[in-house]
Amino acid sequence: MDGHENPLRRQADAAFIRSWLKSPLKMGAVSPSSRALGRRMAEAVPDEPADGVVVELGPGTGVVTGCLLESGIEPDHLVCLEYAPEFCTLLRARFPRVHILQGDAYAPPAALKRALAGRPLRAVVSSLPLMTRPEHDRERAVAGYLDLLPPGAPFIQFSYAFAPPVRARHVGAEATVSPWIKRNLPPARVITYRRDGG
Repeated sequence: MDGHENPLRRQADAAFIRSWLKSPLKMGAVSPSSRALGRRMAEAVPDEPADGVVVELGPGTGVVTGCLLESGIEPDHLVCLEYAPEFCTLLRARFPRVHILQGDAYAPPAALKRALAGRPLRAVVSSLPLMTRPEHDRERAVAGYLDLLPPGAPFIQFSYAFAPPVRARHVGAEATVSPWIKRNLPPARVITYRRDGG
């Protein structure tokens, strides 16, 4: 780890705390995601298509972003959509070659389509605090991204809740749920939604 990254991580932690103090319900977490959780989410991203783009929703301070890059995803094939301008500034400093877009993941901006540049989607990796939104908002968001994904491609979401944030049958998908990741505060699970296209 170089000397440039350490100050940026400290800035990211400070930004998380400020955002949490301003709006804890919107943040949906009491601490940034752990690397153990980030690695589990990255493991769920398929290798194909090789030219496919991975979209990350709600990257926050960039813990999962870093794990996605470490897993071998090329920066040019990673598009991050973050709502908070302060986090966008930090993400651009930490990951200058990744496409960082500022906008609302529940109403994706036109810039997201431009960033895809006609390339297929490989996966959507979401750290959105879905449980802070009404059920119909959650279902609409997940269904909308599943509509963009090719058959079999995953929408990967983590959750602290005992029940999945979206019932798979309500979005025409199947879901797999990981064991609890106890090296996260609080413990979390990774839910992977897929449609088979049949």
